[in-house]
Amino acid sequence: MKIIEGIENISEKFPYPALTIGNFDGIHLGHQTIFSKLVERAKERNGTSIVFTFDPHPLRIIAPERAPRLLTTFKDKINLIKAFGIDVIICANFTSEFAHIKAEDFVKDVLVKAVGVKEIFIGSNYQFGKGRKGSPELLRSMGKEYGFDVTIMGEIKLNDVTISSSKIRTLIAKGKVEDASIYLGRYYSVEGVVIEGAKRGKRLLDIPTANIATFNELLPKDGVYAVTVNLEGKTHGGAANIGYNPTFEDKRFSFEVHLLDFNSELLGKSLRVNFIKRIRDEARFSTTDELALQIKKDIEETRQILKKVQM
Repeated sequence: MKIIEGIENISEKFPYPALTIGNFDGIHLGHQTIFSKLVERAKERNGTSIVFTFDPHPLRIIAPERAPRLLTTFKDKINLIKAFGIDVIICANFTSEFAHIKAEDFVKDVLVKAVGVKEIFIGSNYQFGKGRKGSPELLRSMGKEYGFDVTIMGEIKLNDVTISSSKIRTLIAKGKVEDASIYLGRYYSVEGVVIEGAKRGKRLLDIPTANIATFNELLPKDGVYAVTVNLEGKTHGGAANIGYNPTFEDKRFSFEVHLLDFNSELLGKSLRVNFIKRIRDEARFSTTDELALQIKKDIEETRQILKKVQM
């Protein structure tokens, strides 16, 4: 797969470019359906499957106050797209100048002249260009003029629910990670690095935890979760706590994970946490003994949950 950063770096002529365009945050089942159709069509025509996306998210420039917390980092988005066999990713640097490009000019100057597009796959509600004036209908109209075909994908639903990035964000913000995983087609995960923590887990509770600084923007609702952890090529079970540790009256947010049956040093290591199921809310306990007892119950519940998970 080839990655082209910036439309000014599009220099080659692609064989029968079949393209889809969007933000694709989360790479959920709806996005995956479009990618599969795109790849299939490009292969039929001995062509090139192309995903055209943006960085940063357009709302970061157009209306920062409305910009969502993203489901995936840019690196994860690229890797997930790559897994679908896409030939080329074109990532436009979304600036204030880019935001002022009219939809018609974007189609004519970028998609037609620079890319040489022959076929476009687009969601039924996708809008683009200055003032979001671009639409699938505009693409179809311009396709007749410039010689490219447009396939408009209908809403992709699961259990009568339209799959969307915003729907998944809402579920994760509510802690409904099991429901979110259904629409993502995988467990929701975040990546991070283990940092120095308060060291209470081992010292006070005899339950060591890894404090994590994450690269992701969106963590699930505060609480305790059964998770799996990818670390140095291996997958471990774990119990995670997100929040403010009310028993200790902390004012500092923390994201901690206890790895089951694991005793090695973790400080400074990179890992990925996959959220399997929410166990409970954070709670305040009268003593550290009460907290330790509850954590041990959480760990046992986690073990039972993870018995049903392929790791």
